[in-house]
Amino acid sequence: MNTRIFGRTGRSVGEVGLGTWQLGAGWGDVSEETAMATLRAAWDAGTTLFDTADVYGMGRAETLIGRFLRETPAARSGAYLATKLGRFSPPGWPANFTRAGIRQHTEASLQRLGVEALDLTQLHCVPFDVLKQGEVFEHLRELKRDGKIRDFGVSVESMEEADFCLQQDGVAALQIIFSIFRQKPIHTLFAEAKRRQVALLVRLPLASGLLGGKMTKGTTFPANDHRNFNRDGGQFNVGETFAGLPFEKGVELADALKPLVPAGVAMSDFALRWCLDFDAVSVIIPGAKNPEQARANARSSALPPLGAALHRQLADFYSREVAAHIRGPY
Repeated sequence: MNTRIFGRTGRSVGEVGLGTWQLGAGWGDVSEETAMATLRAAWDAGTTLFDTADVYGMGRAETLIGRFLRETPAARSGAYLATKLGRFSPPGWPANFTRAGIRQHTEASLQRLGVEALDLTQLHCVPFDVLKQGEVFEHLRELKRDGKIRDFGVSVESMEEADFCLQQDGVAALQIIFSIFRQKPIHTLFAEAKRRQVALLVRLPLASGLLGGKMTKGTTFPANDHRNFNRDGGQFNVGETFAGLPFEKGVELADALKPLVPAGVAMSDFALRWCLDFDAVSVIIPGAKNPEQARANARSSALPPLGAALHRQLADFYSREVAAHIRGPY
């Protein structure tokens, strides 16, 4: 797998990471055996950055990664661990944003992952009002001075939040939603992130599976899958599910894209390659529920760039067909 430098941290990471929301909860059931096999398959395929959060399965995803590290000595020394805090309960909001709450959740993540320091801690889509108060950033700076974390960043919902966080001292990374169905960061974020050497992690590059091209309007999801219970923003920001698109419209748009996919290339590979064509992107973090998906995600690194003409077509498609249908903070 090709590697990229992760912003100003100087760390080299495989450009296709693994998001582990699926291994915690919220995407239907994944057994522990399958989750461990998925982590091993990603590592064997060249993935080195693993993105997780304390709230994924209320600690389950971090615990699984901790076990994976214990069982895989090379990964223990070579993996880059990015976790998130701010949404776990107890203590819950607003106590999660206090110095005590942030330290409590950091210590818990360290214990579950079985490491002495976290490579990257990210504020997990906390309210913009909390970010603007500024205290959370000082709490993270203190954790870095204490050696509990090596760097910190923010997972954001909107480009307004991203712009604000870029300007905060010490922010090393931003995690954003970015895909063919979610192109706004190209014009509002990428240049400044590169100038400031802030790493960008891209979550949901397949728009919750829409850009895999296999869904129909009749596709159903388990009751405990966010693509069922949050498709209209019933539990959290609607942008985290299907890129904020109404499901049926998203299926129509994915079908309309299929003629643009190069011959012999899977639509999911095409969508991931599109993200990787932007040099402001440090790593994409598609999720996987099984080893086959983890290996398929990694495959996109070996594909050639899509080319300027195709990128223009996809930009026009987004502007003409997609942008007006996106809901939620953006």
